[in-house]
Amino acid sequence: MTASLFEPRTLGALALSNAIVMAPMTRDRAGPGDVPGDLLVEYYRQRASAGLIVTEGVQPSADGKGYWRTPGIWSQAQVAGWRRVADAVHGEGGRIVMQLMHCGRVCVRANKGDDSRTIAPSAIPCADPVPGPDGVPVATEMPHALTLAEVRQVVGEYAVAAANARDAGFDGVELHCASGYLPNQFLNPGSNRRDDIYGGSAENRIRFAIEVLAAMADTIGAGRVGFRISPGNPYNDMADPDPQASFIPLLQAANRLGLAYVHLVDVADSLGWVRENWSGNLIANNGLKAGTAAALLDSGSAQAVSFGRYFISNPDLVERLRRGAELARVDRDHIYAGEARGYTDYPALADG
Repeated sequence: MTASLFEPRTLGALALSNAIVMAPMTRDRAGPGDVPGDLLVEYYRQRASAGLIVTEGVQPSADGKGYWRTPGIWSQAQVAGWRRVADAVHGEGGRIVMQLMHCGRVCVRANKGDDSRTIAPSAIPCADPVPGPDGVPVATEMPHALTLAEVRQVVGEYAVAAANARDAGFDGVELHCASGYLPNQFLNPGSNRRDDIYGGSAENRIRFAIEVLAAMADTIGAGRVGFRISPGNPYNDMADPDPQASFIPLLQAANRLGLAYVHLVDVADSLGWVRENWSGNLIANNGLKAGTAAALLDSGSAQAVSFGRYFISNPDLVERLRRGAELARVDRDHIYAGEARGYTDYPALADG
């Protein structure tokens, strides 16, 4: 009943050994300078049996940082650190893409560098609190509303980040267009009150995300670029009474770019209308079990399926699903803290 999970898949230029994708998950383990260190190398290496790994959200610029100890891809030290991660995953026969996550207004000052800015489409702070360095949520600060020239500069920063990811050996990149981060802030009429070509109509509000996707596709090839959406998800002050009004035009415009995939976090029964407006590859996500995931593949609704927290505590998730073995439970106290504990210390089946 689950055989399709283990069949090879091709998403654009990405050749997967199976249809099981490791979803992106913030884990707050980067080292000084937001550089990936030994912990990240081992963490991703352990999970390389996934058909595709999508990394945790990675800052495309210093301004893009929102959370404590999240990694970047804008310095040479960061590129060198990520090269070790890519080499480790490829050494185990895996494939890995980097999720580029610009937090925009979703941040607190204590998490960011002193010389970085908090930016957004409009000068409207995120109403939801964000965890600081100690993990305690605090109020966000007022963001700087980007000028037209600055918007285009940020688009360029994404393109450079994509090039840096490829230089580090990554197979591709995924643009985070969900969870209230910068592209989502442009899409949502509640956070985007601009009166220029990036605001107002849906056509204008999707412009930023489409320009970023096109710039990255031009830089590293469209078949190595995907994007993640979660229509209707109110996380990080993104309540939207009509998400289809923004996301259908986004999907239709992105459809013309020849991208590798869309990664859908289906929180509001959106799969049907997303599939109607997206003819390319789709990675389905959100609370899937092996049986329901396989059914999506068998029906053609999805070409791959992603799992998040199962991969935290089961580095060998693919083999466990293949055998029908019991899945280990997550150490919830150490999802975002604990260094190796709750991160690289979960045993594989062969280890007992």
